[in-house]
Amino acid sequence: MKNHVHDDQEVLNEEVLNPANIVAEPEAAAAQPSELEQVKAERDHLFDRLARLQAEFDNARKRAAKESADFREYAVAGAVDQFLPVLDNFHLALAHGGTVEQLRSGVELIVKQMEDALHSLGVQPVETVGAQFDPHQHEAIEFVETSEHPDHQVLEEVRRGYRIKDRLLRPALVKVANNTAAQDA
Repeated sequence: MKNHVHDDQEVLNEEVLNPANIVAEPEAAAAQPSELEQVKAERDHLFDRLARLQAEFDNARKRAAKESADFREYAVAGAVDQFLPVLDNFHLALAHGGTVEQLRSGVELIVKQMEDALHSLGVQPVETVGAQFDPHQHEAIEFVETSEHPDHQVLEEVRRGYRIKDRLLRPALVKVANNTAAQDA
């Protein structure tokens, strides 16, 4: 039995100390760093790609902000361009000496020119007199007791309101009918 244990020990020693087995281990070890280096290279590639995408996103955000600012400047320039002739006519009216009637006639023409400029920019007045009071478009500054007009009908426009398409720029200041007889019925 002793020989048998001794023989097993020799076989084990031969396998461990066998040069073929010693060479095989470094090859296996060499294969693992190669895989590890592949994973590291892929990680580095992904980090680089992420950094590039972040830089591209940041540049796109900055470019969009600049384009938006440029667009606002050009939009303002377009609006101002519409009103410069109106301002010129006000200056001409003030410089020209004339009667009160001539001045009134000139101001009426300038108001028409101003309304045309607003219309060309898509600005529309809010409907008021005769319309039903709408708190989304009108701001009531006074309720007038009356039996001649329906309840909550706009009687008078104090200041004109304006909107662009569906967006209210400012509400119209109005006086509204308060018909208590219609409320009781």
